[in-house]
Amino acid sequence: MVIASVRFYTDPPQVQSRALLGLMFRKVKKRHSSSSSQSSEISTKSKSVDSSLGGLSRSSTVASLDTDSTKSSGNSASETCAEFKVKYLGAVEKLDFEMSKTLQEPLDLISYIDAAQQDGKLPFVPGEEEMILGVSKYGVKVASLDQCDVLHRHPLYLIVRMLCYDDGLGAGRNLLALNTTDAKQQECSIWVYQCSNAEQAQAICKVLSASFDCVLASDKS
Repeated sequence: MVIASVRFYTDPPQVQSRALLGLMFRKVKKRHSSSSSQSSEISTKSKSVDSSLGGLSRSSTVASLDTDSTKSSGNSASETCAEFKVKYLGAVEKLDFEMSKTLQEPLDLISYIDAAQQDGKLPFVPGEEEMILGVSKYGVKVASLDQCDVLHRHPLYLIVRMLCYDDGLGAGRNLLALNTTDAKQQECSIWVYQCSNAEQAQAICKVLSASFDCVLASDKS
């Protein structure tokens, strides 16, 4: 199981620019324990943090994404622009902006989504309709398969974090979570999509990171 997380910090919205704090990739494997109540553990070079994720158990170590994930997911495009078929799980919208600060770590965001599913705020299973999720230097756009209707639009400068992970429920569902804010930085929202496989989910994170790097490079030139 692989967690890939792309995290950004926002500059003032009128600047419409960001400083990339870091790109973290975490390779996750389930822990085997004789105890019925398992905790989650995330390992770094200097510390470990225990977190209960709604009864799910995840153990993670730092790793890198597959550099061929775009090819293996069946999506051919440039490094900074690509389209993927996904399904929409749901969203928790218009949260207080301070919530973004409490969801800075990948496991915190995963834990929040798990809790939202258990509370009925988010479903466990997405709708049957497939959508086209496009990633470019302008951000993320989600449209109908024929691309006649734009369903969601997430400008690059409003994306706080993108995270992909296995939901840990045994069905092999690979979820893609977007944490976004509004232009005034008064609210934040969490959008969740289901990818076809782990490689596709990783590829989406990789393309978004490359798109952001491209924007930063053009701003400096």
